[in-house]
Amino acid sequence: MPTFEIGERDFLLDGRPFQVISGALHYFRVHPDQWADRIRAARLMGLNTIETYVAWNFHAPTPDEFDLTGRRDLGRFLDLVAAEGLHAIVRPGPYICAEWDGGGLPAWLFADGSAGVRRHDPAFLRAIGDYYAHLLPVVAPRQTTRGGPVLMVQVENEYGAYPGVPDDERVRYLRELVRLTRSHGIDVPLFTSDQADDEHLGRGGLPELHKTANFGSRTTERLSILRRHQPTGPLMCTEFWNGWFDSWGQIHHVTAPEDTAAELDELLAAGASVNLYMFHGGTNPGLTSGANDKGTYLPITTSYDYDAPLSEHGAPTAKFHALRAVIAKHAPVPDELPAEPGLAPEGDVVLGRRVALADVVDALAGAGRTAQRPPTMDALGQWSGFALYRTRVEDDDAVLQVAEVRDRAHVFLDGEPVGVLDRTGHVAALPLPPRAGELTLLVEDRGRVNYGPRIGEPKGLLGPVRTARRELTGWEALPLRVAEAPALLDGALRPVTAPDAPLAGPSFHHGTFDAAAGTDRFLRLDGWTRGLAWVNGELLGRYSSEGPTATLYVPGPLLRDGANDLVLLELRGAASARARFVATPDLGPTEP
Repeated sequence: MPTFEIGERDFLLDGRPFQVISGALHYFRVHPDQWADRIRAARLMGLNTIETYVAWNFHAPTPDEFDLTGRRDLGRFLDLVAAEGLHAIVRPGPYICAEWDGGGLPAWLFADGSAGVRRHDPAFLRAIGDYYAHLLPVVAPRQTTRGGPVLMVQVENEYGAYPGVPDDERVRYLRELVRLTRSHGIDVPLFTSDQADDEHLGRGGLPELHKTANFGSRTTERLSILRRHQPTGPLMCTEFWNGWFDSWGQIHHVTAPEDTAAELDELLAAGASVNLYMFHGGTNPGLTSGANDKGTYLPITTSYDYDAPLSEHGAPTAKFHALRAVIAKHAPVPDELPAEPGLAPEGDVVLGRRVALADVVDALAGAGRTAQRPPTMDALGQWSGFALYRTRVEDDDAVLQVAEVRDRAHVFLDGEPVGVLDRTGHVAALPLPPRAGELTLLVEDRGRVNYGPRIGEPKGLLGPVRTARRELTGWEALPLRVAEAPALLDGALRPVTAPDAPLAGPSFHHGTFDAAAGTDRFLRLDGWTRGLAWVNGELLGRYSSEGPTATLYVPGPLLRDGANDLVLLELRGAASARARFVATPDLGPTEP
């Protein structure tokens, strides 16, 4: 059988020096019908390896299920990598960051407060053991030592950047992850990756694990730092940051292709191995995008294009060609190039049926509960999406104040909008109309924090909710199955008489459009404010007028010949009930 080993200065594939030239391609961010196309494009750029994270919570959305089918079929993805003649690197976390909801850690794991986060904690380690018992039997038979594509498996992720864990506990935790990994038949080399500074590399790994570094610039300096911490063996940049992610309300991040190419040339010329992060970013489908919070909460956009060499919709970019030219100086590159996608079909969509969310709460609601203080969404078993909170106020309550809202609450009094509480804007108080009535808060989880000490925090309303004169008690809280809305609401949607008139939310809107199966589309929602979009029952993700992203990518495999369904949940209001498909994506401005 083939072998892959860590030599004195090189990786050794079947005993011969092997320079890993890899690119990140996350199967969970790409429609499975497009996996083969994206993998082939990686080979045509000159890559010899595909790297993917594994998002634990994507496979285990609840404690009682573990799904390895369809979009979650990691085995099929790895088999397609092998079929293209490429190798693979698997990074199963358990924590991945990746700008993914909760950094890949399931929210249900921390709901009762008994499990520690990323430490040598019995409850946390038991859950990881169960996760590995489901996942690693998919990886083990696909290792290169058994004729498969998998060269290496990562242990944890950027652990040196995680604060608050004593060094001795870090070592015990990492060694237990190694033991668990090996116990499921993983015999290829294990490695860690940390940001390329002395602090992170010094505490993020183990002497017996191969250390790699993450960076996107100052290549020679960063490789020198890595060599101090990994005195022997091959140098590798596991995340060569050739782009960056976007957050709602910020700019679209881009990097100059020529600058990225020069850094990659320097890295490969030094004999180091590399994994481009990202080769192809793809999309954060549904409600899977994460968030960062370093004093201001910033949720990640639906698009994860990442300014990568292969764009969100699979088109080779200027960066693709620049990096391909660099790779060709150091390794064989095929003569063939990926096809350039044509312009997408354009057209308007009239969303001629609608229903107010308030009128369909019963159809959407899961099992609720009553309590003196509002329970968190986690206490309701609501791991993403929305929850509805209700209580009563009196005519002299005057103001509403919440200790903390995670992450946005649309506030109503007897169904009339009062305002919005917002975590990003640090808005935690609103004046109330001077009348008694039913107070309703529609609370939206905009993505769980994926980096830093706030990983594992609950969502919903936290702490006491007060008015000018008292704490509000006597709450009813309902989880809402919003992600499943199109399947639940079809009979409730009613025709509208004036689709060009402005409309108020929160409300659902439905329209149809003709399409050809397999042809990508780009959905533009000018005039709409913020909400969710579905095509043929598949939740594309969030949209927002705050940008930067101005279009949503609709993968061709979601479409069928003839009539297709578009559903929007608009949370605030829109200029009219019209949407538009446009020829090209618009990911937003690149300068403030």
